[in-house]
Parts: sequence; structure tokens; C-alpha cells
Amino acid sequence: MRKLQDEVREIVGRDGLISRRDHPELRGATERLLRTGELVPVLPGICSTPVGALDRGVRVHAAARRDPDAVFVDRTAAQLSYWPKLAGDEVSCAVSTARTPAVGFRFVRRRVPAELVQEHGGLRTTVPALTALDLCGEVEGDGIDRALLTRTATLAGLHRALNLTGGRRGNRDRRALLLDSRDEPWSAAERLCHRLLHDARIAWWKANLAVVIEGHLYYLDVAFPGLKLAVEIDGRLHETDEDLFESDRWRQNALVLDGWMVLRFTWAMLRDHPEVVVRDIKTAIAIRRRRFPGRR
Repeated sequence: MRKLQDEVREIVGRDGLISRRDHPELRGATERLLRTGELVPVLPGICSTPVGALDRGVRVHAAARRDPDAVFVDRTAAQLSYWPKLAGDEVSCAVSTARTPAVGFRFVRRRVPAELVQEHGGLRTTVPALTALDLCGEVEGDGIDRALLTRTATLAGLHRALNLTGGRRGNRDRRALLLDSRDEPWSAAERLCHRLLHDARIAWWKANLAVVIEGHLYYLDVAFPGLKLAVEIDGRLHETDEDLFESDRWRQNALVLDGWMVLRFTWAMLRDHPEVVVRDIKTAIAIRRRRFPGRR
């Protein structure tokens, strides 16, 4: 029995868990280690150490081992694909039949269209486009922005995912967020700025425009290329990330020396003083049009 228990320990040490279905010959040894507390159940028929049972990665693999057809959704899908640093320890799965509730897991009876399922590291997840839409109820447009920023989803793909999952509760709000995403913002602050520009009927601008200056590639948050006018948005990350703060100053200096006018606005300015933001942008447009007659 001791030798069989050592085999169980070796499997758990290697894989993080053991499935009694995969190792029926070790069932007795596994049961003994469960009785002593060296192992604890994670899901029916699947065990790990007490420490391993608290690990999200172990629980993800436990869910996949328990139901190979399960599809990871919501925050779990994002963590496994395009947003690994997203907070959240609960493991969320879409399953075809009802499951007994388990601590640390959320099982949802849901059919995910095959076209919207991908395999990532041997695990089945919703594609980033659908994942971003699923997250709208929790993080609003941040999931969409992150997917667009990481180039793991496109606007066309997001609209397709929405159409393939029609009739779901919350789709009206998801569609509204997609409308706000038509210029592909990379942050909530950019999304708000784009909304202000549209509402003010300010045209001829491009989001995240790529420009090359002295051999360096820069992306401008909002740009009026014909007028060489840039609008830069400083989110909260700019206040705490020293490297980002430094790089923004180098970029601004390069733009100014290349003949660009640069306006900077913070999230608080966009949120609390939108009329001032719009007024300043309109004023800058008027000034640049006097310098570049006939341009937009």
C-alpha cells in the first residue's frame, strides 16, 4: 500500500491532481490519503493537496479533467487567453448538463457555438471576441478594449460573436458598447474621449494612428493627421507607471519637434469637464486650420 501511495504522490506532484477515473488501480491508495488529509477533493473523483486545491490553475485542469467538453468562459477564459492578469479566482465553465455546485467553481448550463470555441494550451475556452462580450456585465467595455489592444479580436469578430449568440439577456448593452468601440479604443478613457468627439460632431480624426518620427514608431491616441494635431489621453496608469510616464514625455517631445500640436487630457478631465475638453479641441482645430489652410 505504501508503494501505491507513493505513486499517487508522484502523480499529484507532477500533475497537481489525480483523477480516480484515470487511475482506478490507485483508488484504494487515494482513498487512504484522503482519509489522512494529505489529499482533499477538488471535484467528484478528482483530488489534490490542500494547497493545490486552492490554486486556480489546478482547479482549471480539474474541471477539464472532469468534463473534457466543458468550455471555460467569462473571467476564466480571459485569464487563459488574452488577459492573464485579470483578477478572479473562481473557475467558470459552460457545461451541457447540470453540475453539483462546488467551492471555487461556477458551472453554467450554456451552449457555446462551435465557431466561438478555441483550444488554448489543451483547454477549451470561448474565443476572445465572445469572452470580451461576456465580460461586459462585469467590466463594461474594458474587456472589449483589452481584446482590441492585444489584437486578439477585431470589431468584425466582436459583431459576429454577438450575432451568433443572439437572444441573450444583456445583448442590448453589449451592442451599445460595440457602437462605442467603432473607433477601437484601447482604454476606458479613450472610449470616453471618442464618445465626446462623436457627440460634438467633430470629424476627420483617427484613433491610435501610427506615425514614424526619426525611425521611431508611435501610436497617437487621437489624431487629426491633416492638421498634425494629436490628442493624448492620460489614464490612471500614467500616474503610477514611471516607465509609461517617461515614454510619453519622449513621445511628446518627438511629436512637437516634428511640428505636431499635442493636447493632453486626463480621465478626470474627460469625466468631470467634458465641455472644456471639447472646447479646447475645437479651438486647437481652428488654430491648426489657419496654419494649414484647406486641410482637415
